Amino acid sequence: MLRRKFWYPKRATEKLLHSQQLKLKEMELEQKFQVRVQEYELKNKEFAHKEAQQLQEIQRRFAEIEQKELALSEKEKKLARKEESQNKLHMQYIQERENLKNTLSQHLGMSVEEITKKLYKLIEEDMVDYKGKLIRRYESEAKDEARKRANYIIAQATTRYAGEFATERLINVITLPNDELKGRIIGKEGRNIKTLEMITGVDVIIDDTPSSIVLSSFNLYRRAIATKLIEALVEDGRIQPSRIEEVYERISQEMEEQIAQDGEDVVLDLGLGYMHPELKKLVGKMKYRASYGQNSLGHSIEVAKLAGIIAGELGGDARMARRAGLLHDIGKSLTQELGGNHVDLGYELCLKYQEHPIVLNAIKSHHGHEEAQSIEAAAVCTADTLSAARPGARREALENFLQRAIELEELINRKMGVRQSYVINSGREVRVIVDADILSDEESAVLAREIAKEIEEGFQYPGEIKINVIRESRAIEFAR
Repeated sequence: MLRRKFWYPKRATEKLLHSQQLKLKEMELEQKFQVRVQEYELKNKEFAHKEAQQLQEIQRRFAEIEQKELALSEKEKKLARKEESQNKLHMQYIQERENLKNTLSQHLGMSVEEITKKLYKLIEEDMVDYKGKLIRRYESEAKDEARKRANYIIAQATTRYAGEFATERLINVITLPNDELKGRIIGKEGRNIKTLEMITGVDVIIDDTPSSIVLSSFNLYRRAIATKLIEALVEDGRIQPSRIEEVYERISQEMEEQIAQDGEDVVLDLGLGYMHPELKKLVGKMKYRASYGQNSLGHSIEVAKLAGIIAGELGGDARMARRAGLLHDIGKSLTQELGGNHVDLGYELCLKYQEHPIVLNAIKSHHGHEEAQSIEAAAVCTADTLSAARPGARREALENFLQRAIELEELINRKMGVRQSYVINSGREVRVIVDADILSDEESAVLAREIAKEIEEGFQYPGEIKINVIRESRAIEFAR
């Protein structure tokens, strides 16, 4: 019974609290609703205001467009009036001209066509003299301008490239650590020096000059091999015929590799891109070829750089001009072995390895075999002349001697049984190595006489030329 007395008041209190909470929530919702209504009304007013502003802007722009249309229509009317006025003036001019023609025709007693022809003839006669004067004046101005432009381009090319050069000689001087090595190089009964001269084709001169020997040959490649060979033998210390031949084979192989590397370096330095390996090897070989005392590789590099600058100034392809300049004398790397014209050899080589037509044209045109057909080829011709014509670049006497030595070797190499031939001792001696299996000792003597007779009949030379025919028979076996 006591529980019932306290239970009912508690439930009433809870109901009262619950109703109060509902009223509070209802009031909060009412307040939020009022706030939302106010916000909506405010936004509605802003939207109406913006809509009114946009409408005013549209009306203003429409009014401007109407004004512009009115102005355009007025301009069109003015143009139409001007055109009409011009048409009237043109018709009036035509009428006046016809009246003038008729008046002249009546006054002169000639038709309009006859008067027109006579006037044309008079004007043409007057214009002939005038045109001649204009042509002469413009030609003179064009020549002066072309001369100034050409001098400017050449000056730019020569001032922007200053290459070092040295005239090639016919001898190399090797410095020895001491004079005792001279005797070892000569060898017992001269066997070592004979072997050196025979396999290298170079004249080894040993005189009283302290600690030095001289190598003489017109062929730069042979002299370079002989120089490296003697330096290697001196460093090694073992100087004997078999060792000389062994080191010679090794040096020859190293020289071939060095030539290929030199050509690769030149192509990379000039930025020429891909080039066939055989062409690069021949480029490196030009280092051991001289023309009129001027090194062929140095000359070609100089021509390449000058031609690139000239072509660039004229709006041509500087890279292609450098490529053509480097390859324009490529045939010279083969003239000592094959003979013939270096222009034809170079053209055939580059044609074989599919060089660009501009390069082929530059090879042909730099000696006038055909006309230059591009800016790059013309630049190569100009650069070749600049490189060859500068003071001290070439020596005519040296080239004449070299040409005579090459012709001598070509004459001898055509003989049956000849393996190698060398012109040594500044052209005063010829060394001929024959195949022992083909020629006997008696036939070797006859060959020497034949060569001497042909030289006497076909060459002009000071003094005398000594012909040495060398015949050697070897038997080689290996003990295993």
